[in-house]
Amino acid sequence: MPTTLEKERQLQRVIAPQVEHDLPGVDVLAVELLTPSRFRVYIDHPEGVDHALCASVTDVLRDYLREYSVEVSSPGLDRPLRRQQHFEAALGRRVRLRTAGRKLSGEILSAGEQSVKVAAVDGAETEIPYAEIVRANLIDEGVT
Repeated sequence: MPTTLEKERQLQRVIAPQVEHDLPGVDVLAVELLTPSRFRVYIDHPEGVDHALCASVTDVLRDYLREYSVEVSSPGLDRPLRRQQHFEAALGRRVRLRTAGRKLSGEILSAGEQSVKVAAVDGAETEIPYAEIVRANLIDEGVT
């Protein structure tokens, strides 16, 4: 039986191309499995995310409603980061990151093809392969 992370990645691999093909301009940032029968899709669009766009994404994912409850959401302030492009767009920003074995917070220094480099609060630099990242979210700079 697949783990939660494996199921999320499987859903991401299927859902992202489907939504991005059917709704040009929509970027599927992340798919998070909240329970075995419920997942949330974080989306973004150059013109912003509103209720109508979320409804359109839900319509594209209508077949999943037989097996899951589906939530569609804007990224919010704690924007999820999953792919190289997401990390590149956030260079110099603070991120909270979790792998299977550790959690860390720090500033994104670089985003290569296979990994992201983060400077932790203590100054230590850590390179983390994207394949090991379970969750990564921007830290809202306005929150202390």
